[in-house]
Amino acid sequence: MTPVRLLSAALALAVTFPAMAHHSFVAQFDPNKPRTIAGTVVALEWTNPHARFFVDVTDTKGKVTKFEVELGSPNKLLRYGWNRNAMKSGDVVTVEGFDARDGSALINAKTVKFADGRAISAGSSLQDDYSEKK
Repeated sequence: MTPVRLLSAALALAVTFPAMAHHSFVAQFDPNKPRTIAGTVVALEWTNPHARFFVDVTDTKGKVTKFEVELGSPNKLLRYGWNRNAMKSGDVVTVEGFDARDGSALINAKTVKFADGRAISAGSSLQDDYSEKK
């Protein structure tokens, strides 16, 4: 393969890879399975295409499960009043969202409520998916 073709192929892969990382809401989450979890934040990742955070949730038997909570894009979250310092490890939150289709400890958040009473829209991609179909 010539250097030009090799470079072209590498460039094509580099351009398409980020697009493959994004998904539609219904491909990964079930809009018919709402879920509310409450727990302690252990980490926040302010990244594209979706910001996310991790919450330790303790069930009635004392077992702790670490949930991954998917948020909207950082750009969308900024418009809703979020920033990368809006939450920190140790914060207690209640998340309303939707379960992952594969049954994993992953949810797509609709709203995040903080212990001080604040409730912020999480920029769920559910609304985006339904808006695109209209």
